[in-house]
Amino acid sequence: MHTLAYRVLVLVWFVFYVAAIYLALHMVVARLSRAPDSRLVWFFSVVTGPLTRPVRAVLPAGTSEARVRAIALGVCVLLMLAARVAFLTLGGNPLG
Repeated sequence: MHTLAYRVLVLVWFVFYVAAIYLALHMVVARLSRAPDSRLVWFFSVVTGPLTRPVRAVLPAGTSEARVRAIALGVCVLLMLAARVAFLTLGGNPLG
């Protein structure tokens, strides 16, 4: 049972780790981009769309995109840390 729990936690941790990286990159690219119709900004908008949509639904209307991305990044980091704590409660840390 512990092996299955470790594998699931590794997968959950990895998904939120990658999500946090993509959100951070989206924030950097959006800030440094000079063209509003940049293909790179569009790419990150498509990739991070499933991460920001639930956050945008909870926030009041009119919240800036930069704030939505920052809050989504915070949520991903918190969930990633929660997965790390779950590793410790199961008696080990397979991530090293």
